[in-house]
Amino acid sequence: MKKFLLGFTALVLLASCGSSDHGELVGVQNRPTWYPSEPYGMVYIPQGSFTMGNHDEDVPYAYTAPAKVVSVPSFYMDQTEITNNEYRQFVYWVRDSIARVRLAEDGLEGFEWIDRNDLEGPYNEYIAGENDSLTQRLNWDAYLEWDIDRYSSVEYAMAIESMYLKENEQWLGYRHLDARQLNYTFYWIDKQEAAQKRNRYENRDLDGDGEPDKYGVYIDDRSGFFKKETINVYPDTLVWIHDFTYSFNEPMHDKYFWHPAYDDYPVVGVSWRQARAFANWRSKYRRDFLKSERELIEHDFRLPTEAEWEYAARGGEELTTYPWGGPYATNSSGCYLANFKPRRGNVTADGGFYPVKTTAYNPNGYNLYCMSGNVSEWTSSAFDVQSYAFESDLSPQFEYNAEEWESNTMKRKVIRGGSWKDVAYFMQVGARDFQYQDTATSYIGFRTVQSFLGRDIKDF
Repeated sequence: MKKFLLGFTALVLLASCGSSDHGELVGVQNRPTWYPSEPYGMVYIPQGSFTMGNHDEDVPYAYTAPAKVVSVPSFYMDQTEITNNEYRQFVYWVRDSIARVRLAEDGLEGFEWIDRNDLEGPYNEYIAGENDSLTQRLNWDAYLEWDIDRYSSVEYAMAIESMYLKENEQWLGYRHLDARQLNYTFYWIDKQEAAQKRNRYENRDLDGDGEPDKYGVYIDDRSGFFKKETINVYPDTLVWIHDFTYSFNEPMHDKYFWHPAYDDYPVVGVSWRQARAFANWRSKYRRDFLKSERELIEHDFRLPTEAEWEYAARGGEELTTYPWGGPYATNSSGCYLANFKPRRGNVTADGGFYPVKTTAYNPNGYNLYCMSGNVSEWTSSAFDVQSYAFESDLSPQFEYNAEEWESNTMKRKVIRGGSWKDVAYFMQVGARDFQYQDTATSYIGFRTVQSFLGRDIKDF
């Protein structure tokens, strides 16, 4: 203890001596202080180890999900599945950004591009570049008017109306946004490819004789790791029709996504790629706010790995069948504990029919709702029957690599939790299933996670 106090006193004296560190290793001074804050709508999941996979004497099932002890670091997870209203915020943002781009390109007053060089700060002149996207940004402060009776000018009307269906595509003259235009373009870093450290080989004229050199050089081209994607963000509402043959689900197609009655229900009709785009947008949306407030940047939002999902679903319990800890889908009173298909032909026995509100049933030990039933959930992991055999036990993840990105295996993404149309078997926390990444259905939704900055929240 005495040695610690002496060391602490010496550090205080060094820090108090102005900029001089007396040649001692004291670290960079005046660093910002970090205090973690729980993202809105998320809960904290502490780090831990658990037995992942099948715990029953089911030999075929044990082949695809053998019991294996793995460890995962701390993270935050959405307390509920992403709801229709939460996903609608993403759709509206894309809609508004497209409208602002068109108004800016038309030069309408109040919607002009904002030159980054005109923003506050002494170093903006060094941001200038040939690409307009590096020097200009949208004006998000200008008010967007969507009421056709309140348009400010003909030019404004033309720009906004260009986002609606043409008259020959309208039903009974009703104005509807053209969902085909709601495309989100985003960028991400291919860290798997970057980890391969593959340099590009080029022949260059280094001696200036006008001819390529004999042996050439290796170029560390980091720009190759930056990926660009464009994806339509509007959910496929027709899943309610084509998922079930000889079944009357037209009312769900007509109203499920946009009507306020379903605001707190899980979004469906969203593919894995759309869910990933949502996580990218949510990260950007949060990051832009933090930058505007001069706050420290956090980890990005993302889809959970298969291991993270199962660890969170178990709610701190070990060797359990369901998130509530018991081996049965009912409680001691015979009440069903999730929204699934409990009896042949009778999907209403559990109180639900289609998806229900995301908080309709009691949460598990981590205060997470509907980790089993309601809708299945996308994970970031690719599906392979034997992936447990070769995955690491350190935060396991089976993810694509650059050479196999287009393979069928990598396009199959793990879904977990079972849904409103599934039997109890698929609600088990260790049960695995998959769907292709471009597929959208009426029974698959998702929730996002964010890695925790540090070891444990108790350290702060």
